[in-house]
Amino acid sequence: MQEIITIQTGRHNGLYDITGKVAGIVERSGIKSGIVSIYAQGATAAIMIQESWDNSVQNDVVNLLSKLIPKGIWEHDLQDNNGDSHLKAGIVGPSETVPVTGGRMGLSRWQNIFFCEFDGPRKVRNIAVTVIGDQALSL
Repeated sequence: MQEIITIQTGRHNGLYDITGKVAGIVERSGIKSGIVSIYAQGATAAIMIQESWDNSVQNDVVNLLSKLIPKGIWEHDLQDNNGDSHLKAGIVGPSETVPVTGGRMGLSRWQNIFFCEFDGPRKVRNIAVTVIGDQALSL
């Protein structure tokens, strides 16, 4: 089963929790044992599994990447002034894969799935979610 999650982002750099939306897709799929793949469509976005206790970790991720990859010094900036966005997305990566066990994602208590925006704000960002597996519980 595959569905597209569409979100709107309000910041140039930010993490957006999509765990609930992905969990809903896994539930609707009927898959009891398998995997779910979460893929950010776009060269300036990424997917990350991270803690969501409060915003501090998400803020730290954004601040770290901004310090490591500053804006305005890259060759690609000559085309469309978003060289840093491409580099951040490339380092974090476009996808994550999570096991599905007993019809639920195998995330730990502190893990959530985040869409990482590095070139916002955007009215439309798409995330492809693909669930693969068996509808019967594995032994």
